[in-house]
Amino acid sequence: MRTVFGVIRIVAAGIIIAAIVGQLIYSLEVTPAEGVAHFLVNFFSYFTILSNALAAVALLIGAYYGFTRRRDPAWFNLSLAAVVTYMATTGVVYNLLLRGITLEQGRTLAWSNEVLHLIAPIYIVLVWILAPGKSPLRWQSIWVIIAFPLVWSVYTMIRGPIVGWYPYPFLNPAQPGGYGAVAVYVVAIAGFIGLMACAVIGLSRTRVLRGAR
Repeated sequence: MRTVFGVIRIVAAGIIIAAIVGQLIYSLEVTPAEGVAHFLVNFFSYFTILSNALAAVALLIGAYYGFTRRRDPAWFNLSLAAVVTYMATTGVVYNLLLRGITLEQGRTLAWSNEVLHLIAPIYIVLVWILAPGKSPLRWQSIWVIIAFPLVWSVYTMIRGPIVGWYPYPFLNPAQPGGYGAVAVYVVAIAGFIGLMACAVIGLSRTRVLRGAR
């Protein structure tokens, strides 16, 4: 069973990587040569791109462990829990707040957009629920899981005013409500990430998930 999930993880990682590269190339086609460096930094500043890239790496590492070990090591188990949290957040936030909104990434590749914002998040959550070899996490792990989104938020809000660009409209203080509206969105999303982290940790401690071996 572990071997089967390993193969599936490799295929899924390949699809996610193809979606990221496809969107990157599609956007670069309409990016002026002098703006490529700036665009690349912006592109890899999207939480969606970062979370999907982390998911692809986690899936490939998970595939390796699926082929070579009966159970995943503790560090990978925690890393995968973090990735699941980020991907679940990506899927929910995009489909509730951003679907239908054109983001400043040149143009959107339809199939890539669906993979990164819908298919991959659903798949990675199913991986956490169904894939064998995981072990229960401690509740204190939540602080490790939420560290990356916090760092990303600080980075985004510091860089935004400097370059005049924000990855998502709700983070731009130029919107109605200014920084107050941004603060409300940030707090709400931070709270949601915390809830997702609790759900992921909670699932790891249930008999149903632990029984998937």
